[in-house]
Amino acid sequence: MTDARIVDRLRRLVDPAHVLVDRDLRAGFERDWTGRYSGTCAAVVRPGTTAEVASVLATCDEYGVEVIPQAGNTGLVGGGVPRPTTHGARPVIVLSLRRLDRVTDIDSAAMQLTAGAGTTIASWQAAARSVGLDTPVDFAARQSATIGGAIATNAGGSRVLRFGTMRQQVVGIEAVLADGRIVGSMTGLPKETVGLHWPSVLAGSEGTLAVVTAARLRMVPRFTHVATAMVSMATLDGAVDLAAELRRQLGSLDALEIIEPEAIRLVAGHLAATVPVEVVDRGTVLLIECADHVDPTPALLDVLAGTAGMTDSAVAVDPPRRAHLVQFRDRITEAINAVALGTPPYKLDVAVPIGAVPELLDVARSAAASDGARLIPFGHLAEGNLHLNYLGADDADAIADMVLPAVAEMGGTISAEHGVGIAKARWLHLVRSDDDLATQRAIKHALDPNEILNPGVLAATDQVP
Repeated sequence: MTDARIVDRLRRLVDPAHVLVDRDLRAGFERDWTGRYSGTCAAVVRPGTTAEVASVLATCDEYGVEVIPQAGNTGLVGGGVPRPTTHGARPVIVLSLRRLDRVTDIDSAAMQLTAGAGTTIASWQAAARSVGLDTPVDFAARQSATIGGAIATNAGGSRVLRFGTMRQQVVGIEAVLADGRIVGSMTGLPKETVGLHWPSVLAGSEGTLAVVTAARLRMVPRFTHVATAMVSMATLDGAVDLAAELRRQLGSLDALEIIEPEAIRLVAGHLAATVPVEVVDRGTVLLIECADHVDPTPALLDVLAGTAGMTDSAVAVDPPRRAHLVQFRDRITEAINAVALGTPPYKLDVAVPIGAVPELLDVARSAAASDGARLIPFGHLAEGNLHLNYLGADDADAIADMVLPAVAEMGGTISAEHGVGIAKARWLHLVRSDDDLATQRAIKHALDPNEILNPGVLAATDQVP
């Protein structure tokens, strides 16, 4: 079927105003957040209900139209935009879920609410706080990243050490299979053992098995007492030791972020601000947050007082001073983009056992030196999760070929929270066996036999797309 004919059919299913074919209107949906991955599509379709999503998918399945599900388009691995080259000779559409953004059925007793796939993390947070609760997931892209995308990639963020990744927050789900059938349950029952658990199946599947349209989500207590500390450590090994003590002694520990000297100095320059602590070369900076119903500051200070290798610290409890410290973490990506000068940075999101973080950073820096790139590393220390940003990389594949096998040898993963997409498909074999990958393909074929949903994503290949 030609692009024109499929567009005509889609306009019978969705308000024609939400079937975008003009090149300028499509452009923002065809390129990902990094600017590194892009492609073209016949149309961007913006359904307003689950029923419309089902009709669109059933039609695309019938006529062999490839569907790229997309929500906030904040992805970093090319998984939410059309492929650089088409998967085959079939038409391609982007299925934008941004209009599915309602928050309903807020139940403070059950500590749950329902959110459409297009709901931003910030909107989920605001709804929870409106009833005196909070969200268990938070990260810097909260204003644009959405529930659907967070589920698709099993996103994490700063509160994972306390509450877990997105998978742990989904207590009910509504999703549409490739042929238009609607599956899942939104009851949100905390105890239910009746077979297949759709939230577990779909979290992390990156839109390859079904399109998530809504989810029943957890809320958590809203802690009114928060202490934020920025701590400069002389060595990474000392930071790892401190992380262990913080986790052992502080039940209030809410976030434990690592900001390497390259990153914190970059942000300081971007903000024209002074770093609140002295930064030691070859050392590191930790951003620590504790939250509780009572003031956690004394307990935090007790742990820090006994810390060997701490060279400087700053602690804040009032919101303005806390915000001043937190911005040195939240605005790293903004600072990176500001100095990239139109050349997309190359981003690797990896995780290793926490004790291997110093070794990982040595490998990452060696890869940067070999390429001549500038490395800006930061991440979530408690999970051993680092975001490695390479500016001015000449050969991104060569960097990956140095870093990712080393990560696997350390017992780590090539993707911690951003997904695999098409960017890392070539390296899946490093962390998944042949039997794992074959079983994954069998599940994909069972749910999407015509392979219309996000083809090429999470698919092991011998070539970099």
